[in-house]
Amino acid sequence: MANIPEATKEKGEEQTMIKDYSINMPVSIHDVQPYELTDFDHDIQVYSRSYLFIKRTFDILLSAVALILLLPLFAIIALAIKIDSRGTVFFHHNRIGKGGKPFLLHKFRTMHQDADELYLNFSIEQKEEFEKKYKLDNDPRVTRAGKFLRESSLDELPQLINILYGNLSLVGPRPLVEKELAKYGELQTQLLRVKPGLTGHWQVNGRNNITYDQRIKLELYYVQNASVWFDVRILIMTVPAVFRKIGAR
Repeated sequence: MANIPEATKEKGEEQTMIKDYSINMPVSIHDVQPYELTDFDHDIQVYSRSYLFIKRTFDILLSAVALILLLPLFAIIALAIKIDSRGTVFFHHNRIGKGGKPFLLHKFRTMHQDADELYLNFSIEQKEEFEKKYKLDNDPRVTRAGKFLRESSLDELPQLINILYGNLSLVGPRPLVEKELAKYGELQTQLLRVKPGLTGHWQVNGRNNITYDQRIKLELYYVQNASVWFDVRILIMTVPAVFRKIGAR
C-alpha cells in the first residue's frame, strides 16, 4: 500500500512520523486524517540544491511558455470581466510567501467593485463561515463572470506572472493571508520553508470540499515530502481536478 504512515518509538516514547514510501501517488486526505498537527515532524526541512534548481527551472520555463500561449485567452477573459461589471480586470492581494515575506498575488477580478462594503452587510452566519474557511459558499460579492472564472479556476491564471517573478511556484502550499498563519501554530515555520504554489496537494485532494484542518495536514505533508516526482504527480492530477471542478467555488 502506497504512502503508509509509520509510527516509531524512540527513547521509550511514541513518536508518530509521516513518511512517503512511494513516488507514484501522493498521500490522500484519507491517509492523513487520523493524525494531529503534533504528529508532524517539527524539524526544519532541508531540500537538495538539485531539487530547488530543477523546480525553479521548470517554474520559469513553463510559466513563460504558458503566458505566451494564453495571451488570447487573457484578452477574452479581460473583455468578459469589463462587460460584466465595473472595475479593474485584475485583483491584487497581499499574501505571505517563503520565509514570511509578503507579496502581491495576482488574479482576475471575480468580485464586485464594492465587495468590502458588501461584506459589512453579511449576516452573522456568513461572517462566521468566512472567518472559519476564508471562503463563502454562494458569496453575493462574486460577479456572474467571476463565478465562472472561479469554477473553472481561470481566475488564477495571472499567478503565472508571480511564478515567473519568483514569489510563487507551480506546485506548493496555497498562499495564505497573514492571519491564516496562526492556524498552523508552531508549524508555520515549516510551511514558510517553501514557496506557495499555483496548485498543490490540497487542490488535487478536494480543495474547498474538505475542512480547513484537513487542508493544513495536506499542506504540511507536502512540505515534509516535497520532491520532483511529487511535484510532477500533483501537476498531472491538477488537470482532471480542474476539468471536474473539484472543490472550486
